[in-house]
Amino acid sequence: MEFELENPLPSLKEHQPDTVPSLFANESDHLPPSHYCYISVRRDAISLILKAQFSCNFDPFVPYLAISYVDRFISKQEIPKQRKPWMVKLLTVSCLSIAAKMMNTELSLSNLQNEGGFIFDTQSVRRMELLILTTLDWQMRPITPFSFLYFFLSLFDLRHPPLIKSLEDRASEFIYKSHYEMKVSAYKPSIVAASALLCASQELLPLEFPCFRAAIASCEYVNKEKLLKCLTVMEEIAMDINESTFDRLLCSTPTESQTTSTSNNTTLITEEIRDNNNIIRRRKLHGFCPDPVANISPTQPC
Repeated sequence: MEFELENPLPSLKEHQPDTVPSLFANESDHLPPSHYCYISVRRDAISLILKAQFSCNFDPFVPYLAISYVDRFISKQEIPKQRKPWMVKLLTVSCLSIAAKMMNTELSLSNLQNEGGFIFDTQSVRRMELLILTTLDWQMRPITPFSFLYFFLSLFDLRHPPLIKSLEDRASEFIYKSHYEMKVSAYKPSIVAASALLCASQELLPLEFPCFRAAIASCEYVNKEKLLKCLTVMEEIAMDINESTFDRLLCSTPTESQTTSTSNNTTLITEEIRDNNNIIRRRKLHGFCPDPVANISPTQPC
């Protein structure tokens, strides 16, 4: 299988020795510059993307790609939001349309615009798509944190597929959520991926966390200081996800026959969330240096 550098979801299991260095060397080319200011436009675009995700129920990677396109486009093109308020919506709809095509996802332009406001015809969206494509030099498969997950997972030396899948799924959830946070956009995809995996291991395999942390920190491609800062942001995102899950459970209205079961489940989830958040807070207090004495599970040699 030929490795595609710009493929956002490569199978790093089949990487050749020269693939990983190339991936790390080129990841910065797919990031928007850090010196531009676009907070207002980005916030409005993300709001529209979240509404579209709710109404159309996309694969989560579609809005993820769309946000990447928005970030890179507005770093190169000025969006006259005050004089042309419709421009942000046209940009967002067009980025979603391109992302859906990249993921071979069926998309209806009318469904994307069903919340009202400005409505664009197919021709207008197609013209905007062409402008986006040319502005981004037709590089529509960016290197993302997902490109690095298998690489960092391979450093953990896990031998049980269910554990690997659980870590990957939880880390992916953090990555998707973090893409909406402005603070995370300051970090390279590899740093985001490493932080997400460490955060997932804190929840799922806390005894193995010191070993995982040491493995990633010793990687020659990882900036330890930036990893620590990004991990702090990712821990905050993890706590927000846990608290949101708990809030949704409390807001549910179970039937009478489900009340006892739900009450028991609520207690269990409350304890689990509390334990997870306490673990995260303890990690913050202890810092990023390897623990003098680490309790490692017998099934996971360090």
